[in-house]
Amino acid sequence: MQESEADRAEKTLQPLVFFDLETTGLGHSCEIVQLAAVSGDHSLNLYIIPRCRIGRGAAKVTGFSVHRQKLYLHRQLVLTNSLKEVLVSFIAFLQMLGRPILIGHNIRSFDCPLLTRALDELNLRAEFESSVSGCVDTLPLSREMLKDRCLHSFRQENLVRELVGVNYKAHDALEDVRALQALYSVLQPTPELVCKHMFTLDTLENKPAVSAAKATVPCKLPGQRPLWEHFRQTVKVTEGKAENYDEEVQSQ
Repeated sequence: MQESEADRAEKTLQPLVFFDLETTGLGHSCEIVQLAAVSGDHSLNLYIIPRCRIGRGAAKVTGFSVHRQKLYLHRQLVLTNSLKEVLVSFIAFLQMLGRPILIGHNIRSFDCPLLTRALDELNLRAEFESSVSGCVDTLPLSREMLKDRCLHSFRQENLVRELVGVNYKAHDALEDVRALQALYSVLQPTPELVCKHMFTLDTLENKPAVSAAKATVPCKLPGQRPLWEHFRQTVKVTEGKAENYDEEVQSQ
């Protein structure tokens, strides 16, 4: 049944959640290392030890590395959870906010297909889809809104610098979503434009297939912690029980 204008308008009144992934590379077979989301003052920031090697290019850009089944960010140990725990936590975060619109930059061609593959692998896709009203990619949205600005690049860092007037620590998922939230508040797209660019996981083109061979990850890896922070305003784990990276490497 075709969606009515009233239904479409109602969707634009939903809460907004900005999200981003950091991964082991750029291919559709890469894996999630960090998932972050923000909605107003509420934020979620979780890390995963990937099952495949982090590519050199990705490691150089993001600062992630894995040594002895421990994940480091810029040589500092970060506490991690399993992929399933992270996805369940993400869904709980979305449900807490009441079926929000999920917003990200370049998510239609990268983040959402990767997220879909992970959700399908763990049989969480239906639960996820019932927790959101739809997805919006700010890359084509900003291209349409700013087509007369003669911008040389529509990369998020460039848009934030040009429109918000700040530089930020790009390629850290939490910093990326915070910057995107600020950018979106400056863009202020109309409800009609938001509806025009809205999509669901089912409407994604070239959805990657779920690999038949699924690697096994231990339920509890060194540095992991229980997800008791689902509903705290800020879920950010960067230090605390950290070890020195150089000492860890030298001990190998």
